[in-house]
Parts: sequence; structure tokens; C-alpha cells
Amino acid sequence: MSQLLNLARAAHLVGVPRGSLQRMIRAGEIAAADGLIAIEELRRVFPAAEIEDSGAFERVRTIRDEAFGRRLRERVLPSPEVLAQRLFAQSQELADLRRYLQAYHDLVVATSERIGELAAHDARLRPLAEFIHTGLKGALDSALASPLDAMANMMQVISAQVTVRPSGHHFLVEGNDSILQAGLKAGLRLGYGCGSGNCGLCKARIVSGETRQVQHSDLRLTEQERLQGYALLCTHTAVTDVVIETLEATGPADIPPQDLVATVRAVAELDAETRLLHLQTPRSSRLRFLAGQLVTLGVAGLGDDIEQTLALASCPCDERNLHFHVARDDGAPLSAAVFAGRIRAGDAIGVRGPVGDFVLDSDGARPLVFAACDTGFGPIKSLIEHAMASEQSESFALHWLATREDGHYLDNLCRAWAAAYDQFAYEREVAADPAAGAHRIVERVAALGGLAEREVFVAGPPAFVDAAVAGFLAAGAVAERTHALAL
Repeated sequence: MSQLLNLARAAHLVGVPRGSLQRMIRAGEIAAADGLIAIEELRRVFPAAEIEDSGAFERVRTIRDEAFGRRLRERVLPSPEVLAQRLFAQSQELADLRRYLQAYHDLVVATSERIGELAAHDARLRPLAEFIHTGLKGALDSALASPLDAMANMMQVISAQVTVRPSGHHFLVEGNDSILQAGLKAGLRLGYGCGSGNCGLCKARIVSGETRQVQHSDLRLTEQERLQGYALLCTHTAVTDVVIETLEATGPADIPPQDLVATVRAVAELDAETRLLHLQTPRSSRLRFLAGQLVTLGVAGLGDDIEQTLALASCPCDERNLHFHVARDDGAPLSAAVFAGRIRAGDAIGVRGPVGDFVLDSDGARPLVFAACDTGFGPIKSLIEHAMASEQSESFALHWLATREDGHYLDNLCRAWAAAYDQFAYEREVAADPAAGAHRIVERVAALGGLAEREVFVAGPPAFVDAAVAGFLAAGAVAERTHALAL
């Protein structure tokens, strides 16, 4: 019987985005039953997908790690304790299978011998005896398991799968990640607060499977909660495949307002007119936000207290490290302080928010079109990284307009995305007039057709946003799926 995999593990195994498998299932190109795909079906559709030959997944993961601003690393194995538990569970399953197989084999051999004895006296039973003998010989002479089968089994050792109810979302827990960390990296909108086992907002019920506490918690669950199977997702990892029961945010209304103090990790030059402001939140007080949202930053002690609302340019999957693309603007107090060198590493900055509904659909799988102008790329970058992490959409198109020749300050990152994803199209434009540049972008996108089926996101200065939105709507984009953020 063929081994069955769900979409998360199947996509991981053959190195394609989960959205691609979903599209192929809808189109009838891949057979699936109850969301499960057989190994043989994957081998039929992806005949060249072997362990060494299918490097697409690892290539995309490497690009993704670079995009999130984290250091490059090899895939980390789980802790020795968790690894031992997973190996024991798989060894126990293997022992059971061997026992069942031996019992079935003995039964078939005994049956074959008995029918052979009867066939010696009854010619009518000879075809049946020959059929059993031939079938048993064929089973024993069958080919060894393919690398895909072996890799699927190995994946159960190096990673555990989490299924979320009632949403039905799946994600994999790898390395030493907690369930919460793995869920955020996979683009899910799980509820949490401190992320360090103190607030209890990530409490969820473990419906099935085995978990292990990997981080200390000062919060003590009640006896009733423990009996009902509750655990803190931020302090527990999955030992085996588990099913959890918890609600996920569906939109901005589900994200509570927060007020915390972060530390400036770095101020770096992206180009002559743009700076990267990198903040890091305390371990005990992380910012929960949706990709594409904004926060208000406040700085005291620089003469007059200053504050400014900026769009987040980082992915929610790395909630401690907050990135902002700050454009030179002498009329904006925080921007002026950044460019004057008055904000330095180690400074404390207040963070209040998040706000804004420039966010992805929580369950959207439509092709995505992103149009950005200058530092409007910041919130677009946040959306793209989240879309990559969630693997819901298989098609991305990024059109980045700069009003200066050297204004594409993260051009190499965009090229890396395009190289990592077969369905990622990247076009750069230069135009001193944002409105004129917006018209050019709309013409390029409209020429491809299918705007009515796409989700469109536009961010940048008001003149660019107004012209682009009007152009997209006139070209056939659906108003409910056209999102705008004027900065």
C-alpha cells in the first residue's frame, strides 16, 4: 500500500510550493483523497524528484533565510532527547510492521502449501495454487523502496508535523523550534504575547500526539487545563506529529494593540536616501503584527520627544527583529534624527501598534501582484516574505518603481527571489514622475491578462498609489482585491 502524505510534507519532499500542489489538485493533474497524496502519485508527476536532484526546496529556503535577515545555517536536527523519542517511535512502528508482515507472510506460505496439497488431488485448484505461488514470488522479488519513500520516512525523524484545528492548516516543526516558532515561520497567524512562557496567550489544546517542554515557563497551568491537554506553544515542541486546537487571526481586527520598548540593533545605509532601521524587541515582550501593517515609533531624550508612523518591512515570522525602510525627509522628525545620526545602536525606541489593513487574505491562494514606489517597497517586502513563508500563492509579480536611478536599494534581494522561485517575476522601473511610472506598470501587468483573478497590492507616495489603483481598476482588477497604502 502506498504511503500517503499531506500537502505540507508532499511539497517539502519534491521541492515545490504548497500552492503549486493545490493548483495541480484542482486542475486534476494530481490525484488526492481527503488532502492526502500517495508517494506513487508524486513519483508519477515528478519523475525526476530524487533526494539529491530536487534542490529547489533547499534553494528557496536559503533565499528565504537571507530575506528574513537571519544568518545562513544548515538544517538543524532536533535536540538529542527529541530525536531519540522520534527514533524510538519510528523503530516501534517499524517493529510492528515487521511483525505484521511476518505473520501475513507465514499465513500466505501456509495457505499456498495447503492449496498445493489439495491441488495434487483436485486439478481445479491448480490455477489457484499457481496464482498464489507466482504472486508471492513477485512480492519477494519486487524492487526496493525508492529514495522518495526513504526520504518521506526520514522526514518524520528530523521534523514533526502540526495540524491546526479548526483551520486545517499544516506546518512542520524542525530543529529546536517550539511549536509557536515553527508556526510563525510557516506564515500562520497564531495567537501569542510574550513568546517566553509568561503570558499564556499561546495556550492551546493538544488534541493528539506527543509534545515536550523545551523552555522554562513561569506560568503554571491549572490542574484542569493540564488534564484537558493544554500546553503553551511557545515552550513546547512536537515530538511526534500532533494536532492542536487553537484560533488564528483572520485579519487586523484580531491583532490587539500593543505598547512596548525596543532597542535599536543597527542603523544601516541602504542607499544615499534610504536607511534601514533595525529594532529588536525584548524576549519577554514581542510585537505581534500582520505583514503590511504600520506602527508608531517614539523616541525620548532628543530635546523634544519625537514620533513617526512607519510601515514594517520585516516578516511576522521573525517577530523580535523589526525592520523599517526610512526615507530622507527633513520634515519628518524621526527620519531627520536617523539621517542626522542622532539615533544609534543601543537606543530605546517606543513601539505602538500595529495598525492598518494592507494585509494578505488569511486563506488566499490567488496570484499576487505587487507594485511599489521608492520606500513603498518596505511593506511590500513584508507581504512577499509572509507569502513565501505561508506558501499559499504559487505566483508572484513585483514591479518596483524608483524615482531615482539608484533607488532600487534592495535590487539584489529581488533578483534572488526571482532566481529562487520559478513563478516570481521581477520588473524594475525608473521614472521621476510617480504617476507616469504607475501608468507604465499598469500597462505591463494588464498586457498579461487575468487581472480579475489576481490580488493586487500598491504602496508608495500618494501620487503613485492613486494613479496605480485607478489604472488597475480600469484594466479589470477587482476593487475588493485591490489594496493600497499611501506613505
